[in-house]
Amino acid sequence: MPRITAPTLAEHQARQRDALVEAAVAILATEGVAAATPAAVGARAGLARSSVYQYFDSSAAMLATAVELVLPRAGAAAAEAVQGAATPEAGVEAYTRQVLGQATSLAARAVRALEQAELPVRCRARLEELRAEQVQPLADVLDRLGVDQPASTAELVAALVGAGARQVARGDDAGEVTGRVLAILRRGVVPRNAGAP
Repeated sequence: MPRITAPTLAEHQARQRDALVEAAVAILATEGVAAATPAAVGARAGLARSSVYQYFDSSAAMLATAVELVLPRAGAAAAEAVQGAATPEAGVEAYTRQVLGQATSLAARAVRALEQAELPVRCRARLEELRAEQVQPLADVLDRLGVDQPASTAELVAALVGAGARQVARGDDAGEVTGRVLAILRRGVVPRNAGAP
């Protein structure tokens, strides 16, 4: 019988499941979706392949859980950055800096791998829902700025920031990319009297 490494069986199982999800995210980020097989994920987490199926009945279920882990984390960090800003203008900049600052993180790389993969329809739909939730703090701050159609504009701003994040991820200088993105936003979205970077 496997050794229980927590005070209760339920806690042990929760830890095992979390370890598998974290392993899946790490493999997604470094090797891509095709490499995130139950055998590979189990090996990385220190569990047998058969043990993986005690927690996930398929690779798709495992990937769906990975989606639920990485995007809410990123969304929470972006929301916290926006909420901590002193002004709406600073909130837009804080969102931009947060996303670009995390462009090479494990979570960001895992999300990019998921976005490029052929995911099951339900998983793809959930990815889109979580993306929308991640952009909501930006829409809120744009609304406070008096921007027309803040939700639609937030999607456009997020797409611009996402393009910047891809540039940083491929090796472009993060400071330079951030400066260019902020310059575009200041000219096109945020009033000219916005604070200095």
